[in-house]
Amino acid sequence: MSIERIVRIVAGLFVLLSLGLGVEGSPLFVNHNFLWFTAFVGANLFQSGFTNLCPLVNILKMMGFKEAGSACTPAKG
Repeated sequence: MSIERIVRIVAGLFVLLSLGLGVEGSPLFVNHNFLWFTAFVGANLFQSGFTNLCPLVNILKMMGFKEAGSACTPAKG
């Protein structure tokens, strides 16, 4: 699995989980303050789109995961 795919999965999981914990109508509701975590994930995704800086990417690279397209080179022609 590529780094980009893992980042999307983790970000989506964090958003869904924090919404579940922060929205009063949810069966998982704990506290409204969990919505700040949703905002943090969104802000991090937004800034990483411009700066290409994402702590999770650095962690995954250290763990040995590969970036998308690094397993093979595209055919020329």
